[in-house]
Amino acid sequence: MPENSTEVTAAGIARLAGVGRAAVSNWRRRHADFPRPVGGTDTSPSFSLPEVESWLRDQGKLAEVPLRERVWQQLSGHPAGTVTALIHAGCALLLVRDRPTAWLEITAVSDPRMAGVLPGALDDVLTAHFGSERVVHTPSEAALLPSVPLLRAAAELAAGVGVRKAFEFLFVRRLDANPRQHTLTPPDLAELMTALAEQGGPAGRRTGKRPARAVLDPAAGTGALLRAVGGSTALYAQEADPDLAALTALRLALDSEEAAGAPAAAGPAGATGHAGPGAGALVVRTGDTLRADAFPQLVVDTVLCHPPFNERNWGHDELAYDPRWEYGFPARTESELAWVQHALAHLREGGTAVLLMPPAAASRRSGRRIRADLLRRGALRAVVALPAGAAPPYGIPLHLWVLRRPGAGHPAAPELLLVDTADSADPGAGTGSAPSGGRDRIDWTAVRSTALDAWHAFADGGGKDRTDGEGRADRPGVSRTVPVIDLLDDDVDLAPARHLPPPAGGGAAELARVRERLDETLKLTARLAPPPAAPAEPARRTLTTVGELARAGALELHTSSGGGTAPVLTEHDVLAGTAPSGTAPSGTAPSGAPAGAAGREDEPLLLEEGDVIVPVLGGGSVTRVVDEATAGAALGRNLQLLRPDPTALDPWFLAGFLRGTANNRQASSYASTATRLDARRLQLPRLPLAEQRQYGAQFRALAAFEDALRTTGRLGGQLVQGMYDGLTDGSVAPK
Repeated sequence: MPENSTEVTAAGIARLAGVGRAAVSNWRRRHADFPRPVGGTDTSPSFSLPEVESWLRDQGKLAEVPLRERVWQQLSGHPAGTVTALIHAGCALLLVRDRPTAWLEITAVSDPRMAGVLPGALDDVLTAHFGSERVVHTPSEAALLPSVPLLRAAAELAAGVGVRKAFEFLFVRRLDANPRQHTLTPPDLAELMTALAEQGGPAGRRTGKRPARAVLDPAAGTGALLRAVGGSTALYAQEADPDLAALTALRLALDSEEAAGAPAAAGPAGATGHAGPGAGALVVRTGDTLRADAFPQLVVDTVLCHPPFNERNWGHDELAYDPRWEYGFPARTESELAWVQHALAHLREGGTAVLLMPPAAASRRSGRRIRADLLRRGALRAVVALPAGAAPPYGIPLHLWVLRRPGAGHPAAPELLLVDTADSADPGAGTGSAPSGGRDRIDWTAVRSTALDAWHAFADGGGKDRTDGEGRADRPGVSRTVPVIDLLDDDVDLAPARHLPPPAGGGAAELARVRERLDETLKLTARLAPPPAAPAEPARRTLTTVGELARAGALELHTSSGGGTAPVLTEHDVLAGTAPSGTAPSGTAPSGAPAGAAGREDEPLLLEEGDVIVPVLGGGSVTRVVDEATAGAALGRNLQLLRPDPTALDPWFLAGFLRGTANNRQASSYASTATRLDARRLQLPRLPLAEQRQYGAQFRALAAFEDALRTTGRLGGQLVQGMYDGLTDGSVAPK
């Protein structure tokens, strides 16, 4: 095996060949010439990537290794670790983008010679972007030597999809491989936080966007918040993890459309007030932000922050006399209020900060004095409640706090804006179904619209409308401007749900409309109920399987995909019979990306009318036939798509027979804690197309009856809860 050869695990081999892990285990047992392990452990061995590729190709199991997969395997199998390899790749991609001619000259030599020349070229590029005091250090010749094949492959990948997308693919793939290592800020949430900050001032309200001149993220993490900032902006970031700080610096630098052609801007010491680094400057520092602020003199226009939650060891004992505690010394259990005051300390007068906060920070008694002072002095302007699933931890509804640095030119405001976006986020809202929550089912367009509309109305109106005394941002059940004096009680509870009135349109009139719809649906359900079943002798049929039909070309079998911009049909949508409600994950290649650049399985698979969808997990007999309204959506995770040839198979016939209980049992695997359905093992009879359509018509009628039952249940639940609410709040009189 060549020295420094990249190693690959069994999972990587399965991904290369497009099979499951079990298939790789079978190959190892059955084929004496399968490559021997070269590393790892007995339970998790690793193999030489070149040897594996050669064996797969000889066996006809690998026609062509996707370039992006080769790059990832080289990165994940790097002898110095994935993080080091990714940093080396990011440095090289900066050189590729900024000095493409120099890169071509460097790569024209041998690998050892290339490793000797690269440090000098990389040092020049890194200095141009980050200055001499930086978190991305120039790798040495010895460190770069095992990375040279990776760097060549990464540059080749960048030639197909672009430098930014190449690094983003590798960066996101590493995050996916280590999901618990970092707390992520979803892109939709980052865009909402940025919009609240950028459109908070008068200029922003006139133009629709106010690009900030300088933005700070004191808990940068993966850089998601700063990536969402638009306009010609100076970006400052601090991150406690040195490795993550280096990766984030490279990610932000590569995210810029322009190469660094000028010398690095001055460091943060010169960034007081509006002076300091010019537009487009990027300064990333490492260290514990609360204990060792890397930008003690920095004053910016905007602070965006997703701080760590519920920290006890944040420096309470060491920072008792810190000048940042202008609104009160935070208790040991109130680390989030320390981050709030850190953000305010770095704002210019009138500057805006948006922080993601746990809901407990709005109501814990230990923080009531600081919350009260934030209100009295006009620093806290709005609290926006997000739906559960908006960001980790996904099980609770987090809050956004919008703050402004008060001063002589920005007097304290007498009101606080409270917004609750939970109802607008759920696609089932207003249908009588219980809010489902979940990160795959959030309507971010509705959440963004609700939050920004309320914020703009509040900011434009300055609080109350002088003509009628009502807040222009007030929407019953959604948003309300509350006088500060009304909040300064013993608890100073700022949770939006505790202060918002019930939604308008309730009461007896709305309940009457729900009752009328329920009556109509009940009548429809009665009409659609299947007639009494006629007895029949058990039929003796010749059976076939979905796998056999796929091999014969009677249908196509696909699994879930990603990317694109179309709405996504999720597993929940199939189980609940609702419209597509998901969104495509970030970091995947758009539809139509060049082959070998972003990978075929990352391209979205758009649904067509007549497709049959079968969930992978759960073990229940559920299928869905795609109709005209659902066609065009993308196939979501944990779903299998069967696309029948209409000249050979009727889709409703196919979907109906796949729902048989015995059929599902024999096609399910119970080897783990979750039941997994293999659609290829599902059976159905061989029947002429005309007879299939007879069965299909019956199955279609049953599906319509099932939909009517769902609607009846939703309306019945809405009527029951509405009656409870009306009787308890006095809007409905008892009979």
